Amino acid sequence: MDESEQPSKSQRKRDMQALQKTGAQLVELNAGQLAQIELPEFLLEAILAAQRIRDFEGRRRQLQYIGKLMREVDAAPIRAKLGQWHGVARAHTASQHLAERWRERLLAEADALALFANEYPGSDLQRLRSLVASIKRDQAAGKPLKNYRELFRAVRGIMGEL
Repeated sequence: MDESEQPSKSQRKRDMQALQKTGAQLVELNAGQLAQIELPEFLLEAILAAQRIRDFEGRRRQLQYIGKLMREVDAAPIRAKLGQWHGVARAHTASQHLAERWRERLLAEADALALFANEYPGSDLQRLRSLVASIKRDQAAGKPLKNYRELFRAVRGIMGEL
């Protein structure tokens, strides 16, 4: 192999930093998630040790060690699993935000209930109408909004059924 085929020193360093970052993501996982990823015993032990270390400098050195150990492992399946979990978490967050926006629209706009019914056919409109009216009564009376969270749950439940 001649020099033109070898990655540059900068590229090798970026690759090592990426492996160390993947190792740091593994340290953040709980035991159940770690069990779902097929890791060699030596790497799993290093990850569990890093989770126990509270000292900043000691943890930093352990993360570097994990990055070194990651060089001996095929990181592609590990990254794929982490990416899959990250995508699921991102989708869940997006659906939560969408439910929050619908709740706000239902409370602010008069025609939002009809729009929601068009978007999500088969919705329990009577329950939603009742929750919205209850929240508006509480707002007008200056009372705590006890059904505010319940409206969010109802909207999220309807959205989740599809």
